[in-house]
Amino acid sequence: MTGWRSQWRLVLLNSLTCGLEICVAAGITYVPPLLLEAGVEEQYMTMVLGIGPVLGLLFIPLIGSASDHCNSSYGRRRPFIWLLSLGVLLALLIIPHADVLAANLSWGSTRRNQALQVGLLILGVGLLDFCGQVCFTPLEALLSDLYRERDDCGQAFAMFSFMVSLGGCVGYLLPALDWSGGLLSFYLGGQAECLFSLLILIFVVSVLVTMKVSEEPSSTLEPVPPEPGRCFPRSCCYLFQCKLRALKSGPLMCLLRTCWSMTPAIYRSYCHVPHVMRQLCLAQLCSWMGVMSFMLFYTDFVGEGLYKGVPSAAPGSALRQRYDEGIRMGSLGLFLQCATSTFFSLVMSRLVRVFGSRTVYLSSMVCFTISALVICLSKSVMLVTAMSALTGFAYATLQTLPYTLTCHYHKEKEVYMQNSKTKKTHMNGFTITKDSVCLTLDNGPGDLNHKSGISNGHVHYNRDEPEYYPTLHQNGAPLGLESEDFEKRGVGLDFAILDSTFLLSQVFPTLFMGMIVQFTKSVTAYIASSAIFGAIGIYFATHIVFDQKDLRS
Repeated sequence: MTGWRSQWRLVLLNSLTCGLEICVAAGITYVPPLLLEAGVEEQYMTMVLGIGPVLGLLFIPLIGSASDHCNSSYGRRRPFIWLLSLGVLLALLIIPHADVLAANLSWGSTRRNQALQVGLLILGVGLLDFCGQVCFTPLEALLSDLYRERDDCGQAFAMFSFMVSLGGCVGYLLPALDWSGGLLSFYLGGQAECLFSLLILIFVVSVLVTMKVSEEPSSTLEPVPPEPGRCFPRSCCYLFQCKLRALKSGPLMCLLRTCWSMTPAIYRSYCHVPHVMRQLCLAQLCSWMGVMSFMLFYTDFVGEGLYKGVPSAAPGSALRQRYDEGIRMGSLGLFLQCATSTFFSLVMSRLVRVFGSRTVYLSSMVCFTISALVICLSKSVMLVTAMSALTGFAYATLQTLPYTLTCHYHKEKEVYMQNSKTKKTHMNGFTITKDSVCLTLDNGPGDLNHKSGISNGHVHYNRDEPEYYPTLHQNGAPLGLESEDFEKRGVGLDFAILDSTFLLSQVFPTLFMGMIVQFTKSVTAYIASSAIFGAIGIYFATHIVFDQKDLRS
């Protein structure tokens, strides 16, 4: 995939990715002050911010697997993208106007007004975080559908990571600008209304561009010929049946029907994750926990640990001013992290071609762990800021390589997802284990035939030879052995599992990191924990299957 036309198409195809990241980053950054102004206590505010990731953990596998099996005339992935984009748009409308909506719905009651405002804010925040995070899964699956070759897939996800990083840069920058003095703010009503109106404009344009550029193969229903003997094919009953059939094939009905039917299958798929995906997800979870622990608490570490400020000090006091200055410096470090991630996303394909996926993945996590350790030990603001910028290498890698590896696994399922292990099964009174191989079961009940050279009806099994487990048949149907049907496993489900590790990495720090800091009496525990998670991620990354040589070893 070469040429500026192909690269420009990738940019347009990932425009929704950038728009989503802008809205999520800017919205979630601006939401905490709104919650505090509405009267939500700080300890409950962190719980509100955890609603989206928890809901995502529950629904991302369902949506990812349902998109694999959706047969809508609009394509497999786009109905889910449309619906989730509608949720993001609704959240962007609710959050800045929660006070106005609450005032109109409370009928003059001050107490009811405040409760409604808090409830609407919580609804908007949860909807924005949930729909924004979950929408990435069908977008990733759409890229995988359109770019199946390994090199093309690598470039597609490198551009995906670039657009995510670019969206993060813009999203963190927009709330820092003062919109209250402009002309738009005068007409729209204030800083929040102006900011969210701009976010709505950016998001709507990005949705329309991506939907226009993406061309999924449609599965249109052929018209059913009229039955013989029907004299009036255009009768009311016939038209009603046609409309009913069109309604059933619509994107919303397809989405609901597929989600309902896929729930038991998802549970089975989670219980039977392929070995290569298990290794990848375990390394991804530990690596993301390190990166997200760093990103979530870095600004607080700089404000309290480096600048010795106190967040609970009175506004205007010296301690509070030092803390606010540290927060601004910490925000600069996260901005530089996004900028570094943007750079490495652009050169990721070239790095993989030159050094290989294994070297790039491991070196990024080693770089992150060393940077976190330097930040823990150093008291220099400049050195800490420089090290925070280097962590963008790991962020770009985790946004790119796991998804290209998953595409590669699914392209060569017979190599990476073959079912090589079986369990004990009882059939016709016989116990079949992994040691009883080379046996075939005839149609006659209980009749066992064995190969020549096998004495006393027993099978010789040499543990030094390669393992071989044949499939048993009776009346032409496989039976006896419980197999994991990986051939029917869609890439959307495995992308959903990868995204679940990202969401889980956010839930864990918000639940336990506060207790760790209270126990150690130091905010340095934030960064130390991220370094420990990074080291664990390096260990599990050495067990990732990057190519067929890793399978043999």
